[in-house]
Amino acid sequence: MSTAALVGPTVAAGGAAAKTPRTSVWRIRLIQVASVAAVIGLWQLLTANNVRFWLRFDTLPTVTDIIAEFGQQFQKNQYYVDIAQSLIRILTGFGLAAVIGVLAGIGLGRSGLLAAVFGPLTELARPIPAIALVPVAILLFPSDESGIVFITFTASLFPVLVSTRHAVRALPTIWEDALRTLGASRTDVLVRVAFPGILPGVFSGLSVGMGVAWICLISAEMISGRLGIGYRTWQAYTIVDYPAVFVGMITIGILGFGTSGLVELAGRRITRWLPREASQ
Repeated sequence: MSTAALVGPTVAAGGAAAKTPRTSVWRIRLIQVASVAAVIGLWQLLTANNVRFWLRFDTLPTVTDIIAEFGQQFQKNQYYVDIAQSLIRILTGFGLAAVIGVLAGIGLGRSGLLAAVFGPLTELARPIPAIALVPVAILLFPSDESGIVFITFTASLFPVLVSTRHAVRALPTIWEDALRTLGASRTDVLVRVAFPGILPGVFSGLSVGMGVAWICLISAEMISGRLGIGYRTWQAYTIVDYPAVFVGMITIGILGFGTSGLVELAGRRITRWLPREASQ
């Protein structure tokens, strides 16, 4: 039997194996798009026919009404100003929470003294919903803007901090011991072992923190904001402009999906050395 005959089936099998994950990914994407399209179609069917069976779909705007409202909003500068304002707030609060949460989580996870001093305070403050701090923010900060950023920061801080602390404590001690036997300093251990080892846990906390930050940001904008998607959505509700309410809700969902996706993408790129399934 010739070499070509032996190599041919192997290459063909390898090619088929290489194509399978890509085909699977495209199939998943089509299913995801189809599921969203099915929900939109069902929404249009129920609202256009004024269905009222326990749930009152006759009070909701149709998909066509919402699309028409989107067309009007796209022509207004205020829509883009609100998006920009909400993004500035979320990126500022979340960015501060990411830096402080990771550093504090590493400190609490590696230092018994820091854990003894600040651990109880962290556990006492963590169960308090960030939106419950709105009165404190109003009293504490000189402007509504800084108060909203503070609430966003607080909302995303604890998921990042707790995930980082747990990741630090879950690191196998044998890694650190092995590096120390080779004469590594405390800084070397932190840079070469601790920080790379906790990155998966850190990005899990960042992903959760981004979602929680959006929830509390929108709530804070509804309560005390003057600009932003949350404020504009609440204002539309007060004047009974329901298509504009759904435009705001969908915009919030898209912004939240996009920012969370960027966090997860950054996590995959930074931790690309981790073993992953072929379909990913």
